Amino acid sequence: MKLFDRYDLDVEVKDPGLVRYVVLEPSIHTGARYADAPEKVGIIERLINDLMRTEHYTGKKIGAYKVVKGAFALIQQKTKQNPLQALVDALQHTAPKEEATRLRFGGISVPKAVDTSPQRRLNTALALITEGAVRASHKNKKSIVACLADEIITASKGDVSSYAVSKKEQIERVARSAR
Repeated sequence: MKLFDRYDLDVEVKDPGLVRYVVLEPSIHTGARYADAPEKVGIIERLINDLMRTEHYTGKKIGAYKVVKGAFALIQQKTKQNPLQALVDALQHTAPKEEATRLRFGGISVPKAVDTSPQRRLNTALALITEGAVRASHKNKKSIVACLADEIITASKGDVSSYAVSKKEQIERVARSAR
């Protein structure tokens, strides 16, 4: 089987924490079948669903599907590599390993660094990538397709100019200061 009838699903996930949660299935509409087990939902469907959380694609799954499909075609054209591998690399580079939480002791709250679960790491990475693409396309002549493709490409390289990578660095910096 191939994703969008073009791209192979033979992708390597190097991060051992994310291996279980990065599901490489070409299905894009499972509905609420896996509502109690989100780790069974394919990564492409989760990307589309996160894109639907933005203001322009709220409830418009076909529109979000076309954006992701177009972005993958642009990634293929620009990098000459499998766009699914680029997405997985981007997820690995944008998933924060630790974050800070607030603990209340009496009347004061103290920040405390905690390790992030793999499921939350993946959710945060997907949210940061889609948020970065939407922010880049806002009041810009570039389309959301081009912005999503650029965000995935720069994040897959681990470049700090990517919105998602810079936010991940910020989250981890706050957690380091809370140790």
